[in-house]
Formats: sequence, structure tokens, C-alpha cells
Amino acid sequence: METSLPSLLLQLLHGFALWLLSSVHIALAIAVTLHALMKKDEVHAAVGWIGLAWLAPFGGALAYWLLGINRIGRTGVALGLRKAWQSEGDLAEVFAVPDEAVDAPLGGVARVARQVTGKPLLAGNRVVPLPDGDTAYPAMLAAIDAAELSVTLLTYIFHNDAVGEAFVQALTRAQARGVEVRVLIDAVGSRYRPTGVLRRLKALGIPCAAFLPPSFTRVLSHVNLRNHRKILVVDGAVGFTGGMNISANHWISRQPATPVHCLHFEVRGPVVTDMQRAFATDWAFTTGERLHGAPWFAPPQPSGSVLARGVTDGPDADMDHMRQVILGALAAARQRVRIVTPYFLPDEVVLSTLQTTALRGVAVDIVLPVRSNLPLLDWAMRPQFDELLAAGCRIYLTPAPFDHAKLLVVDGAWALIGSTNWDARSLRLNFEYNLECHDTELVRALGPLIDTRIAHATPLDAATLAGQRLPARLRNRAVWLLSPYL
Repeated sequence: METSLPSLLLQLLHGFALWLLSSVHIALAIAVTLHALMKKDEVHAAVGWIGLAWLAPFGGALAYWLLGINRIGRTGVALGLRKAWQSEGDLAEVFAVPDEAVDAPLGGVARVARQVTGKPLLAGNRVVPLPDGDTAYPAMLAAIDAAELSVTLLTYIFHNDAVGEAFVQALTRAQARGVEVRVLIDAVGSRYRPTGVLRRLKALGIPCAAFLPPSFTRVLSHVNLRNHRKILVVDGAVGFTGGMNISANHWISRQPATPVHCLHFEVRGPVVTDMQRAFATDWAFTTGERLHGAPWFAPPQPSGSVLARGVTDGPDADMDHMRQVILGALAAARQRVRIVTPYFLPDEVVLSTLQTTALRGVAVDIVLPVRSNLPLLDWAMRPQFDELLAAGCRIYLTPAPFDHAKLLVVDGAWALIGSTNWDARSLRLNFEYNLECHDTELVRALGPLIDTRIAHATPLDAATLAGQRLPARLRNRAVWLLSPYL
């Protein structure tokens, strides 16, 4: 039976299409393989991505583009700013102290942070805890209203609610007085609740920008790379940082519909210069405008006893800074480690180090919300708890309202404060900012904040975990597989 010409053509086209698709799949898989081999630092990550690229045609390569390429080329921006700052004289260096000024063993974590960040510890700082929006927002708004030269504000979320309106009005008043104002909001964080705050600020003539806004060319490659930092600097001399976004949910005494506890800090002293530099780098990367000299930076003045160092972290040249500082702190701990975090999904190395720290006889307390605002994260966290409890770590689950605070305290003398959560998103994907602080008085002030949380929390034990029903355990294990991307 003869084959008709149209049927023959269809067969040829079908064969060509299969060859073309196979060739494209192989080419993409080879590209992923070469990139993963050259760029990935962990064997399991490289093997996983390479296997996915070969076994899942097209989808594996797409997933790698979406989730596997984390770095942003900002080195040139940061280098250009550093040269400008150095040409003006690094005034903060006057307050630099050697890491040896910190007594052992915490001097070890100071050396780790110095090697990782390239920054010295700075003496003469004052760091004041500001629990919830009830204390943080009035202090921040008062600082903006007292501004004479400049205000720079970087935040992940800026809600268009009563608190957001208060900040918009304060920024408007500052600009009307002749104060230079710059506002940077993460493009994805600003979309958690469509608010139009950026449009409003622009309409008021306040210079503002969105960090890495989605676009057709980078919506996939950059969607996971968010700016999670929270930094406010006034006149280059007064700073605020921590875990708090701008949202009425944090002003607990006003009884918001969805209350959220959190913790922020007022900072004075030479380390504020580093906070401003972190903002200036992000602003220059986003807008091209370089901020240096007056009115953005002020001559550092000693304000307290805290030795502090800014620790920037992100999917660029600062990759893994926070993770290495955390590992250094756990290794240096001799008596007690206290962790407060809303999300707890660290990688295997951090988990193993926590277990080893507890096995060494160090008291390790981990304080988490019994239920966060992200159910998937709650489920993914559970499979890690068995081994931690078996090693001697103590886990406390705090009741509602949801607690968004972030703290790491070691041996009553060292604290890490800022925006970083203990999960892959914060430690690998987000741009974060934290302060490493050496000061017994500061840590003593943080103690009651942790004690109160533990007093109201429910201790988690092995029997409770063992009592979970099989469907829930299977669900938790299945979601746990996604933990590197949650």
C-alpha cells in the first residue's frame, strides 16, 4: 500500500519535531550541567539540579532558571560607592577595635565575622530594643519629624494603612522642610497587599523606587531574589533596623485585625554609617543615584558601649555571610544559645551544628510560633524537630498572635539582630541586614523579651511529635522536600 505524499510529509515533520525537541532538551540540560558544575558550592545541590535538568525535559531547565540561579551582579555598584566613600575618608574606622578586644571564646565569632564581611567591629554604639510597633513606630516617626538633613528608608513591606499613612505624612513633612528623602521598597513585598504606596509617594514628589520590579526579561530569574532589609537612617546619625515592616498589624495596642508581634532597634553611633552604606548600595543598584558625603553621612559620634558590626547578606558577593556568622556563633557558644525566629528551615549543616552544640552541653533554646502566617512553612518545619530534641535542644511554641521577631543570643554577651529568618529564603535568596553586637547590657535587656515568650509558650516534646497522625506526618515530609525554596 503506497503512502500518500501528505502522510509522508507529516511523518517527516513529526520526526523533525521530535529531533528538534530532543536536541533543545539536550542543549538545555548540558547548559544547566555546565552552569551548576561551575557555580554550585554544594555537591547535593549540583547533583539535584543536573538530575532534574536531564530527567525533566524543559521543566527542569526552567526550574533551574527560576530557582537555581541566585546571584545578582552588584559588585561594580558597591565598588564604585566604596571608592567614593574612601576618597572622603572613612570616619567610622576611627572607632574600629581589634577582634582580640572581645574576650574568648566569643572573640572567635568576631574573627569569623571580620573575615567574612571584611568590616571591623566599631566601638561606641547604643542599641535600644523596641518591642512591637507600639514602641518602634513612635520612635521612628519622631526621628523623621526631627530630621534636618536626610531620611533614607528601606523596607520589605509598606502597607497603605493607618501606620503607612503616618509614615507617608512624616516623610512629606520632612521633604517640605527641605530634608532630602529617599524611599526604597521591595517590588514583591509591596505586592503582598496591593497598596499603591509607591504611586502615592511619587505623586507627592518624594523620590522612591521599587527594588527589582518584575519585568518580562527577569520575572523568572529574579522573582525569588528579594530585598528583605529594614533600614531607616535619619541625618546619617540615627538608625533603626530589625524585623519590623511598616504595617498596622504590628501596633498591638490599637487592636489590629491580624496582630503580629515583632522587634526593632534604635541604633546610634559609628555603625549607623554602615547601615547607611547598605541603603546607599541598594539605592544605587536600583536607581543609579550614588549617595555619599553630606547630607547622607554624618561624622560618627560615640553614643554607647556596644561593639557592633553590620553584616550584609544576599545572593551576590555577600552570599552566605549570615550563615557563616551563625555557624561561628554556635561553634563559639559555651553556655547558652537562644534563638527566636518566625520561620525555622535551616540547611543540614546548620541543623547538625545546632545538634552538636547541644551535645557539647550548651543549653539551646529555639522559640517559634505555634502557627505562622505561612502554613506550608509550619508543615515543613516539623520533620526537623525529632533530631533536635534528641540532641537536647529545647523547642518552645509561642501562642497567637504570630511572632515575627528575630534574635540570636549567645552566652549572655553576644547578639545578632536584624531581618534574617532561619530559612533558605533568608540565608540564600534574600538581601538581609543584621548587626553583630557584643555587649552584656544589651543582651541583659533582651533576656526578658525571650523569657516572656518562653513563659507563655508550650514546650515541644518527643511524645507530642510521635503522636502525630500518619497523614499529617506524610504531608509534613512531602512539604519538607520543598524547604530549600520556601
